[in-house]
Amino acid sequence: MNSNTKAYLVGAGIGSLSAAAFMIRDGGIPGANITIFEAMPLPGGSLDGGGDDRAGYTLRGGRMLTTDNYECTWDLFKSIPSLQHPGQSVFDETIAFNLENIPESKARLIDRNRFKVDVSSMGFSMTDRLELVRLSESDEETLGTSSITDWLSPEFFETKFWFMWATTFAFQPWHSAVEFKRYLHRFMKEFSRIETLAGVKRTVYNQFDSLVRPLLAWLKDKGVVFVMDCTVTDLAMATGADGKWVVTGIECQREGAVEMLPVAPDDLVFFQNGSMTDASSYGAMDRPPAHLTKKDSGGWALWEKLSQGRPEFGNPAAFNSSIPESYWASFTVTLKDPVFFDQMEKFTGNRAGTGGLVTFKDSNWFMSVVLAHQPHFIGQPEGTQVFWGYALHPDRIGDFVAKPMAECSGAEILQELCGHLNFDQSVMASATCIPCRMPYITSMFMPRALADRPLPVPRNSNNLAFVSQFVEIADDVVFTVEYSVRAAQMAVYQLLDVAREVPPVTPHDASLKVKLEALIKAF
Repeated sequence: MNSNTKAYLVGAGIGSLSAAAFMIRDGGIPGANITIFEAMPLPGGSLDGGGDDRAGYTLRGGRMLTTDNYECTWDLFKSIPSLQHPGQSVFDETIAFNLENIPESKARLIDRNRFKVDVSSMGFSMTDRLELVRLSESDEETLGTSSITDWLSPEFFETKFWFMWATTFAFQPWHSAVEFKRYLHRFMKEFSRIETLAGVKRTVYNQFDSLVRPLLAWLKDKGVVFVMDCTVTDLAMATGADGKWVVTGIECQREGAVEMLPVAPDDLVFFQNGSMTDASSYGAMDRPPAHLTKKDSGGWALWEKLSQGRPEFGNPAAFNSSIPESYWASFTVTLKDPVFFDQMEKFTGNRAGTGGLVTFKDSNWFMSVVLAHQPHFIGQPEGTQVFWGYALHPDRIGDFVAKPMAECSGAEILQELCGHLNFDQSVMASATCIPCRMPYITSMFMPRALADRPLPVPRNSNNLAFVSQFVEIADDVVFTVEYSVRAAQMAVYQLLDVAREVPPVTPHDASLKVKLEALIKAF
């Protein structure tokens, strides 16, 4: 039956690309029967990487990976051949790279005097410990739509643990207590090594080059059809004899023309609802990024349309209604002179690619930078170096630049960074810094009710699945590649009745050894 089924995927992010791969590998659907629609000119969604050594490279973000978790991600990428190393899978390539570049941060937190903070202890008081346990052991029904600040005292947010946990995972104090609790459980193994980031795994290059490119090559080789620069503006819906919703057509807008594509009852539709990088904008060395909202992009419009009168399709308003609570800014720096990398490696004690985030804990912007292993882009010329940084409080006045980061040019961001490091600004003489504003980057962390996120396959849906950071998966955590891949695998297996089991979430939080290590670290 599956060999005649056609599948249509709205959005070309990692969720859709993974769904297409699982349909081919495990569901028996020929690649030629799968069509992916994408409004942008390039696939990959939030796993992006662009620019060049002349204009400057761009990265909106970088994703943390681990091999102790990410069960579905590695299940997929064990099947995807490496583009750089014939005979190896992407998984094999990543493991080999991390054996050569073992992470052990020696400068995780830096204070206002440029001292490397001793992070061997978490800085907890007994009150902090008790409150953290109370939050982590409360059930999600009790936590409800509360925020982290509803459960933890102000002093907790001055602990070394918070500075490290918040910047590793991009949490804000006003974010969802449920999501924070899920992270504490899902990444309990990281709790005891958060100061060195020893559990973090990096890809060989940025995630577009290391994950998206090989996956795209594999899908195209299998015959998957990509329709780029095409915006899906509506899904025609009907109710079947069983009372469940059925997608009967896909309305597309392309090159100014609107077209309705018919969808047969046995065909499948996968929709990437919502986007953490929607309405992103880039600045330059001489100008800040434009302040865009969803009105400028339309990225939330289809989900808002589909959810009207259909509560099981979720509630996008819970996530996209407060930009000040869901945005931060990042920046990518391209260098033609090794002096900055040399000074950073000497200061931190870490070779580039082994240190992870360096966070300036007292900075008004709450700024962090990370020096990746070089080259960080395929085709990056020798003698060119790239690093990335971000700030969780871009709306606050800087310490060395008297304006909010959101209003700063690339040159001003470099001035602020040099101030925190006490580096002469001449180290940035060859630098190109491209800032990026992302108004919805942590929108999936917003406090929300259980029903605000649809299931990957809603109970009242026959052929429509949701694959994104805005679906409900018990026990797993958003803002990870794993969440999108897991949603895709769950949706494909359910709709195609695949007998193979979705890899379960590894219960590290049930391990006595892991619990004991976390307890020791807390004290």
